[in-house]
Amino acid sequence: MSYERGIAAFNLQAPDEIPHTQYITHPAWMEYVQKKQGKPNAGWAELLDFDYVWSVDGPNWSRGRWTDMGHAIFQADGSDYRLPKESPFQDLEDIYNLDMVEEYGPIDLDEQTEKYKAWCKDALKGDYVTSGGTYKSVVSFSIAAFGWENLLLAAGTDPERFGEVLNRWTDYLMTFVQAWARTEIEVYHTHDDMVWTEGGIFKPEFYREYVFPNYKRMWDCAKDAGKKILFTSDGDYTEYIDDLAAAGAEGFIFEPLTNLEQVCKRYGQTHVIIGNADCRILTFGTKEEVYAEVKRCMDLGRDCPGYLFAVGNHIPPNVPIENAEACMEAYYEMRKR
Repeated sequence: MSYERGIAAFNLQAPDEIPHTQYITHPAWMEYVQKKQGKPNAGWAELLDFDYVWSVDGPNWSRGRWTDMGHAIFQADGSDYRLPKESPFQDLEDIYNLDMVEEYGPIDLDEQTEKYKAWCKDALKGDYVTSGGTYKSVVSFSIAAFGWENLLLAAGTDPERFGEVLNRWTDYLMTFVQAWARTEIEVYHTHDDMVWTEGGIFKPEFYREYVFPNYKRMWDCAKDAGKKILFTSDGDYTEYIDDLAAAGAEGFIFEPLTNLEQVCKRYGQTHVIIGNADCRILTFGTKEEVYAEVKRCMDLGRDCPGYLFAVGNHIPPNVPIENAEACMEAYYEMRKR
């Protein structure tokens, strides 16, 4: 692990070795690596030599209404499978008129700040860069609250009223942003699944009126406190990379669907870039194909001073252990600049 490598990349200082992070939900592989290294109690950051640890707050609580959309099977025993439940939002007017404080409760800034500071005391002890931030940031809030069908109906039926819902949620979320801004984190991380596999969910003008301005509000607050701004979304957000940069993003994390080559060409010298090896190749490919995929990413990122290697979307339990090992071996082989 190396905080020095990680923070050098976040400062665009091109460390001698390309840093990396991973997002892993693979218990069998963890057990394998722990045994191989003789470290039965070690976590992934130590086992794989992470330089950055992806971390955000939900915000997570049980108050208010949320839509359970279920969960697909990744675990070999199917234990993570969960059927979707009916959304508690059954009326569009209920969505358009949602009062965030009434639904989810008031948030006290000082109390939230103390919670985050307490978290930082432990989280910032590691020899790697750790971020803070939010997961249900703008669009991801509406996915979690309303579910996909209701989201699409609400946005398509009355985009202006739906946009106002996103504005009100951001008003509510600003307390969390302000609390993070008061902490010692160096990187503020916004996760927001604002697109899907084919690109934009909404029309471009909707993003530019209701999504990116809300990002800017959050990011201006964090930037004023000296934090670096990192953005993550699933799906393909290649077409909106310029909008995100204009709103204040200083770094991008993305899946294989977003075009790494284009992002490196446009922002490789000015922004942090994290990604974007294809987890599908790890899942279904040969070890030779895994090696080639790692090489693709490392070749594109090598001349970018803020590049960190990672597998996107993540490494789930159905990835063969030999392919996961091949991926890491290839990365270690290639990480010297």
